[in-house]
Amino acid sequence: MLDWKLLRLREMLTARAMRIEVDGGREPSGISQSEVSALLMMPTHAKQLLVLGHGAGAGMNHPFMEALAGELAAVGMGTLRYQFPYMEHRRRVPDAPGLLLATVAAAVWTARKVAPDVELLAGGKSMGGRMTSQAAAEGLLEGVRGLVFFGFPLHPPGKVGTKRAEHLAKVRLPMLFLQGTRDTFADMKLLRGVCARVGSLATLHVLETADHSFHVLKSARKTNAEVLRELAKTTEEWAASIA
Repeated sequence: MLDWKLLRLREMLTARAMRIEVDGGREPSGISQSEVSALLMMPTHAKQLLVLGHGAGAGMNHPFMEALAGELAAVGMGTLRYQFPYMEHRRRVPDAPGLLLATVAAAVWTARKVAPDVELLAGGKSMGGRMTSQAAAEGLLEGVRGLVFFGFPLHPPGKVGTKRAEHLAKVRLPMLFLQGTRDTFADMKLLRGVCARVGSLATLHVLETADHSFHVLKSARKTNAEVLRELAKTTEEWAASIA
């Protein structure tokens, strides 16, 4: 007989494949983009479900996304990972903003439908988080209690600025920023200023020496696996604080 801890781990790490309908038009070829893939990981007795968008260069099955979902499951938080249409159709260039936002909204709607009795959070890695915040600014995320950003892409590397964060002034939800000090997509001084302007709705958790992929230097005296656990635990504790 398997140990009960092994059974629980197997349950936590089993993801349910789903399809999400997106009201976002058609490809140039005329083929409908009405569906994208998704993976639901819902541990027993989960109190929250995080709708989790991927970054611009890698989809929902990227090792970071898989590992993060597993660590979140280990602290009792469910995840719904999903593809953006361009990634679903194996294109390299991200979709137009309207289609990206429609996909975020569709994923959130699906999460409400499949898990109506748990608190709903939304966010993502890099671009996935930024698109989620823009959807929130436009009032598209009904039922969401808070936003989580795993490496908010404040600006492109080498092009420092805060224009990408201007819409955050319109967001009326608690926001958690998980950011590394070596992240070239977010000057830490500028990001601290953005959070200060957002005020009490913003919580910034800084990971020393972590880059945009949350890899850390040896001087951090922790492994990349420990960083992932820190991301998950911090998210879980923050979610409990806004409940």
